[in-house]
Formats: sequence, structure tokens, C-alpha cells
Amino acid sequence: MSDLLQRLRGRGWRMTAQRRVVAEVLSGDHVHLTADEVLAQATARLPEISRATVYNTLGELVSLGEVIEVTTDGRAKRYDPNAHRPHQHLICSSCGTIRDVHPTDDPVAALPSSERFGYTVTAAEVTYRGRCPECAAD
Repeated sequence: MSDLLQRLRGRGWRMTAQRRVVAEVLSGDHVHLTADEVLAQATARLPEISRATVYNTLGELVSLGEVIEVTTDGRAKRYDPNAHRPHQHLICSSCGTIRDVHPTDDPVAALPSSERFGYTVTAAEVTYRGRCPECAAD
């Protein structure tokens, strides 16, 4: 069973067949699917699932904090199920592929106090950009 499914069961989330399929599609590392990609994969597993159900389920998962919405450079929102594992993103500037990365430095600690402007900094989002091996080979 996937980490996401386990977390949802632990929360007592009502697990309909449609919700289960959406959660299964989002399972795994480095998963950053658009809503349409989730819909396509969910439909392949459960043909009767509707677009509205997929979109509503994604919205619910984001509201619960079980999935993170990732938006980059005006591209379609992507859904990241690794909401409970601290990580940053590495994005291909050509094709938009997103990978989860785990830098060893704490980005909050790296911000000098002179650059905090009196804020109590509790979190930082760092996005790394480059070209993936496939795009770099072109």
C-alpha cells in the first residue's frame, strides 16, 4: 500500500473506489502529475470516474495537506504526494519535468539575520532549475 493511501486511511478518510484510484495514481516518489494526467491514468483504471470527481478529490487532498500543488513558470498545476517529507524541487527548464531533491543545507538557516527584516522565518521554498539529461542531449 502506498504512503499516501496509508496516511489517508490513518486519517479515517472515506475511501470510495474513485478516491482510492486518484490516491493510487499519485503514489510514488517524483510524482508530479497535472490534473489531466491524473484523470487519464485514473480513467484507465476506473473508466467511470468523472473529471469533476478527480478535480474535487485533488482539491480535497490539497486542503487536507496530503498533496502539494506545485506551479512553475505558468505551466499547469502539478500535484505532489510527498507533502510530509521535506524536499525541494529540481525542474527542467525545457520540458518541465520535476524531481524531488533533498539538499543537505537548511535554507531557513542559510538566510542571514540581516536579510530577515524582523521576520520569524519558519519555512523556505527553493527551486532548482536546469536541463534534464534528455533535453540536454538534444
